[in-house]
Amino acid sequence: MTGKAMAAVLTLLLISAVGTKGEAVPRSAIELRCQCVGTHSKFIHPKFIQNVNLTPSGPHCKNVEIIATLRDGREVCLEPTAPWVKLIIKAILDK
Repeated sequence: MTGKAMAAVLTLLLISAVGTKGEAVPRSAIELRCQCVGTHSKFIHPKFIQNVNLTPSGPHCKNVEIIATLRDGREVCLEPTAPWVKLIIKAILDK
């Protein structure tokens, strides 16, 4: 690349950088695919579950995804049709 072409490219990059506001894009806007490759259907005692995140189906993924964060920090995708998972979701929604 010649010096003039390099200067033109750098100028365009600087102009585009000035035009950005530096705002973070929400995670849901970044993730345009399913988060769960496989699901876990065996019972996990609620005392080991720290948090449960339910993601409805949508344009990003055709599946309902239930991601449980365990007390040790691991994230596990739960099978939405498992009876014990349905009970946990119902208990959370009833609160």
